[in-house]
Amino acid sequence: MSSDFVASLRSAAPYVHAHNQRVFVLAFGGESAELPDFDKLIYDVALLQSLGVKLVLVHGSRPQIDRHLAQAGLTPRFEGGLRVTDRAALECVKAAVGALRLEIEARLSTSLASTPMGGARVRVAGGNWVTAQPVGVRGGVDFQHTGEIRRVDAEAIVRELDADRIALVSPVGYSPTGEIFNLRSEYVATAVATAIRADKLIFITGSDPDEWKLADDTGDAGQLSLADGERLLAEARVDAADRGYLEAALAAARSGVRRVHLLGAQTEGALLRELYTRDGAGLMLYSDAGYDESIRSATIDDVGGVLALIKPLETSGVLVPRSREQLELEIGQFYVMSRDNFVIACAALITFPDGRMGEFACVAVHADYQKGGRAAQLLARVETEARRLGLTSLFALTTHTPHWFIEHGFVAGAVEDLPDERQRFYNWRRNSLVLIKPL
Repeated sequence: MSSDFVASLRSAAPYVHAHNQRVFVLAFGGESAELPDFDKLIYDVALLQSLGVKLVLVHGSRPQIDRHLAQAGLTPRFEGGLRVTDRAALECVKAAVGALRLEIEARLSTSLASTPMGGARVRVAGGNWVTAQPVGVRGGVDFQHTGEIRRVDAEAIVRELDADRIALVSPVGYSPTGEIFNLRSEYVATAVATAIRADKLIFITGSDPDEWKLADDTGDAGQLSLADGERLLAEARVDAADRGYLEAALAAARSGVRRVHLLGAQTEGALLRELYTRDGAGLMLYSDAGYDESIRSATIDDVGGVLALIKPLETSGVLVPRSREQLELEIGQFYVMSRDNFVIACAALITFPDGRMGEFACVAVHADYQKGGRAAQLLARVETEARRLGLTSLFALTTHTPHWFIEHGFVAGAVEDLPDERQRFYNWRRNSLVLIKPL
């Protein structure tokens, strides 16, 4: 058990470093607050803050409002997915939202040593950060005190985050004339995440988003492009109760939020598993701009990531071992692909100008990402750079994967075909195959 714990903690460490001082907006509906294990979500929120995450919480309150309406003998009314909020309903909104907000603040204030929040000392802030205006009359329906967002006071929220406070935002907005408007929490979360340029927007949904599937089941498991998200919405494969979350997620991605995560409220530890494990626990939506896996030249900051990537291949004998010092000297020859600041693929171009040849070397793709054609993309980038440098051919030395190179245009060669300098350092004990590709 102790070894499992140590292994888990070590595997989470890169994510702890990556998320430190990042800004996340976490949104959950009022349904989540009524689950028996809601306290566990609060505990996880407190843990995120202790790990250096800057958090904005946005809560919904639909079931709480409906309950107050029922107690008042009123019937909820919805048109086009929006609640019609008349004067009587607004009083129920104020009572329900206020009570739930106080309950959340109380739970975040827990610091008993017998709970996971022992010694946490979480500080919570709130304010009139959302300016709203009436939805007005649509389709002949007057929505009265139902509003839409005009502006979010991003500077004020960021100040609270910089002061190490959790910003708690309720689904209500205020007008310059002092009116109160009922807002959809999903829209509030999207507007806040966009305004403060959050690194992540996380929705806790009613069903398990990891089970939402496209008709052709394309894409990487647990990940969805913006285009595929649009298709998923069009195919109506998401429960009606959760369509609002997907719509809001798409809106956030289109507005520049780099990552939008959708997690199931019933999944134990979903929040921590999604953020601190490689496999995650839900569905991540990425925009084309925010989910950039484009190839770039490596920098000294990538040395650790490249070392971690190539070490298993060195251990198995696929690659020749490189020391950290050697890699630091050679890092300018490398190209990398990264995801969430983690290097997932790399390759090097070592040039031999006298022979007008280049070596395509140290090709490595993380085991979790080996079916996406990333090695071929790296080869294409290296070929482009080689041509720009005036090289006429590439060569590769391999002991394990000759067929891949042959499938990508390389042909068998001999040691004598290599540049003189490379021949002198050829390792006859490894007896690597020589493969050459004309450019």
